[in-house]
Amino acid sequence: MQWTDDGLILGVRRHGETSVVLELFTRAHGRHLGLVRGGRSRKLQPALQPGNTVRATWRARLEDHLGALAVEPLSARAGRLMERADALHGVGHLGGLLRLIPERDPHEALYEAAEVVADHLDDPTSAPALLVRLELAVLSELGFGLDLSSCAATGGVEDLIYVSPKSGRAVGREAGAPYAEKLFALPPFLVAGGANASPTAADVAAGFALTGYFLDTRVWGPRGMRPPDSRAAYLALLQRAA
Repeated sequence: MQWTDDGLILGVRRHGETSVVLELFTRAHGRHLGLVRGGRSRKLQPALQPGNTVRATWRARLEDHLGALAVEPLSARAGRLMERADALHGVGHLGGLLRLIPERDPHEALYEAAEVVADHLDDPTSAPALLVRLELAVLSELGFGLDLSSCAATGGVEDLIYVSPKSGRAVGREAGAPYAEKLFALPPFLVAGGANASPTAADVAAGFALTGYFLDTRVWGPRGMRPPDSRAAYLALLQRAA
């Protein structure tokens, strides 16, 4: 068995004296593990850092084996990401989100989105909103996507400012007014057509509150998991900056 694919590094674990087990999120083969012989060498260690992208060739005798990986650096982001605390926590959170995807289950669109996020984690003006969008994308890939395209009560597409915690659907201003205290705020940058909106700190906080609730109730909670510490640390830094 053999394939070659591009992969975003999620984690590295020591194996023996000189090798590592590398965890990748690949474009066409999903989240995948493999043994990199000599991965702790001075030559390879700088490339095998979470947040970097490599071209990987995986080989194994049988499909269900761990297999061996040979890697070639493509994008070395880790060096600059290590210079910012928020970027480091962002890398950890990015890895935690992608680990929710079943191993070896391909999600090409999610891979492309993760690459964009990784490229911008050291940009405090764009990274938070991109991470919110990635959380929404992970929910969707796991089968728990939110419907933010029209009002759950009226079917209208204008003035969508709420989200129902029960249905995960958008709600318009007028229809939601009587229940506003029970609904989540829907920030403008998540509304259809709002991709180019410049979110405020309050918008980003509302986005994380929204995605956090559905991740907790539909993914983390049912799996017996707690929200990752990296997410909490990232949000704490955002709040402090705001």
